Amino acid sequence: MAFSHAASRWFRRFSTEAEDGMTLLCFPHAGGAASTYFPMAKLLAPRIGVCAVQYPGRQDRRGEPPLDDLAELADRITEAFTELAPDRPLALFGHSMGALLAYEVARRLETAGRLRPVRLIVSGRRAPGHAGTRPDLHDQDDATILAELHRLRGTDAAVLADDDLVRMLLPTLRSDYKAVECYRAPAPGEGVLACPVSVFTGSEDTHVTREGAEGWAAFTTGSCDVESFPGGHFFLNAHREAMASALAARLDGAGVGQQPGRPFSPQTL
Repeated sequence: MAFSHAASRWFRRFSTEAEDGMTLLCFPHAGGAASTYFPMAKLLAPRIGVCAVQYPGRQDRRGEPPLDDLAELADRITEAFTELAPDRPLALFGHSMGALLAYEVARRLETAGRLRPVRLIVSGRRAPGHAGTRPDLHDQDDATILAELHRLRGTDAAVLADDDLVRMLLPTLRSDYKAVECYRAPAPGEGVLACPVSVFTGSEDTHVTREGAEGWAAFTTGSCDVESFPGGHFFLNAHREAMASALAARLDGAGVGQQPGRPFSPQTL
């Protein structure tokens, strides 16, 4: 899968899929970057090739203004990814804000009819339309946002202790929060996918109730399953191997080629 100049701004490849493998397009959480998925890519290679989205305003794109409109962000990602036209089966995975973006990109790909995903996997995010606990965080002061970061335990403590890094992080994070909190869910019966949906949650994540997780079933005409892992909102950081196994299990038989009698298992770092 060769990147054009435009696509190279948006995507980072951390592993190459086997000839009979598939591409997993991964979307980071609010404030996150493509590099979040480097460890997962190592675990899944080579059967599943990870291609991670790099949003504007972070890491090597920190000189670009972040986008605070989730629909516009989904439009731009879809346009750039369509340029790649990968010839492998495609699945989408996103965590938290990334889950909503993965869903919106899946909608656009299905509508376009070219790169139809074989599965959407959402993590740490309730279904669209289910109320959250903090709908206005992007309007709060810096101290409130930082307190939320400490509570979620998804950002390296060393980063939060560095004033310069925090000053760099906050504008992008505030923009991401605005994109999520101002997102408008599709009307009931609209935005329904044809591909199956899998939902991963943390057992102690107060952001996602069981009802909110199961609500994703209304957004697909296919199957919808929910799996819970120990931990809070960023449970995936502590359970990477279990997450990789769960991802592989969902994608087995959905385009990932296998030799008869040889079950797939993720590589160990």
